[in-house]
Amino acid sequence: MHTYPALLQLVNKKITETSFGSNPKELYDPITYMMGLGGKRLRPVLTLMACDLFKVDVNKALDAALAIEVFHNFTLVHDDIMDNAPLRRGQETVFQKWSMPVAILSGDLMLIRSIDLLAKTETNQFSKLLSVFNDTAAKVCEGQQIDMNFETSNKVSQADYIEMITLKTAVLLGASLEIGARIANASHADAANLYEFGKCIGIAFQIQDDILDSFGETAAVGKRIGGDIASNKKTLLLIELLDSVHKDDLKLLQNLLAEPNEETKIAGVLSLYQKYQIQAFAEAQKQQYLDTAFHHLQAVSVDAENKQVLIDTARELMSREN
Repeated sequence: MHTYPALLQLVNKKITETSFGSNPKELYDPITYMMGLGGKRLRPVLTLMACDLFKVDVNKALDAALAIEVFHNFTLVHDDIMDNAPLRRGQETVFQKWSMPVAILSGDLMLIRSIDLLAKTETNQFSKLLSVFNDTAAKVCEGQQIDMNFETSNKVSQADYIEMITLKTAVLLGASLEIGARIANASHADAANLYEFGKCIGIAFQIQDDILDSFGETAAVGKRIGGDIASNKKTLLLIELLDSVHKDDLKLLQNLLAEPNEETKIAGVLSLYQKYQIQAFAEAQKQQYLDTAFHHLQAVSVDAENKQVLIDTARELMSREN
């Protein structure tokens, strides 16, 4: 079985060797720039891991893996516009470096190129790969819209939140694994279990992100603690607090959410999180999805030792501090 670093090296090599186009340069330079910003390349590596799981040459899944990475980066280009974000991975975002119209158009082309790359995959299951890819792409867009809807919604339930992070984040992890498995001609049951494994890991990953934002260490996380609190972001933690807070503390919480001083707001909400044991609740929710994920992985019909790299990858994601 290949290690994560070995598969990451394959993905990065494929990216550097791939031309996305050249003329007009104003259209294509932003794509090359975005794809060169690096990152963990988790999704394409998962595609290769799933193929490797069934002892099939991972090179057969490289085009599909790159398709997934290009699609993921397309979503980031457009997300940065919607969030008005100045930086991505410590560098200027595409719309800041060029312009919003250029970022929109280059992002659109990245989506087209991702499908082109997927079509290069040598497989007898292309129609299924395309179906999984397109269905996932639609779900990611749905999740993004639901997330934006939350900004003006007065009431968001925990079920609403889980649906949003499932669509916006988790389904792409699941699809990355399912596509790799199908390229390896895995059974429908094995491909479905790998999809569920990835999806549940993705949900746990986002809950972990919420926890780190409020309870991580600033130096380790690499950003100010409490950014979600400052922006009144409807995370699982805040939703649970709103559901749990006693009448006597409800007015305090409402006042804190309207507090213009961010430091006062963050300190006050964190105090309520501690009072109502919100971190313990979120950790338990995260563990529940991890347990479900490993249950699905256990059901995949390959030798246990072949699954270890996926187990290690999942554990590494959950132990991260940034």
